[in-house]
Amino acid sequence: MTVTLEVSDSVGTIRLDRPPMNALDVAVQDRLRELAEEAGRRDDVRAVILYGGEKVFAAGADIKEMRAMDHAAMVVRSRALQEAFTAVARIPKPVVAAVTGYALGGGCELALCADHRIAADNAKFGQPEILLGLIPGAGGTQRLARLVGPSKAKDLIFTGRQVKADEALSIGLVDRVVPAAEVYAQAHAWAARLARGPALALRAAKESVDAGLETDIDTGLTVERNWFAGLFATEDRERGMRSFVEEGPGKAEFV
Repeated sequence: MTVTLEVSDSVGTIRLDRPPMNALDVAVQDRLRELAEEAGRRDDVRAVILYGGEKVFAAGADIKEMRAMDHAAMVVRSRALQEAFTAVARIPKPVVAAVTGYALGGGCELALCADHRIAADNAKFGQPEILLGLIPGAGGTQRLARLVGPSKAKDLIFTGRQVKADEALSIGLVDRVVPAAEVYAQAHAWAARLARGPALALRAAKESVDAGLETDIDTGLTVERNWFAGLFATEDRERGMRSFVEEGPGKAEFV
């Protein structure tokens, strides 16, 4: 398979495996959607890693495949493309991208779907679609601008230039830069820590932040308030508060 889901210790790794560059063709896009939805459903998956392997995250779309599509074909396909990436962004659990090598075009857009991004010191990011006479079509114009701000997003999108890991860190495109050999281990440590957390509260936190970014503050506060009150009905809330009172902070074991 070109994309797989492997689960260990409550951490699911969605792994791209389409050598040599993990080009995101239609089959990969559709499989990404299937596995994102599966990871969201499975109780044994508490956090997710997006990973392309030791050499490359994903170098973008399959240009040869896209070149054969006309306008009518892309009108249909573009919706499925966006829906595949949106399925990853809407996994109701913490998601971290472990990025090595190139994350260009669709590869960069896939990394943007994660909640946290850990990049290798050899990673390169970019939205080079403009060099093909196109614009990003898998969420790049929207998620990138929300993450780094419109000015920096326009610079990357207008020029199509690549940015190295240190610049990606400085503009907020990634959250951490580590040696290439440590990328997956660091991502797994981040995911494993959250996999031990209160699953419903983590889901509530993710949905509240994401929903708030898409709407006005009053609506966002309503989403937050409803989740906050609703969590008082959970066993995890009882466990967390009891542990805090009896043992101090940070010692609760959640179910």
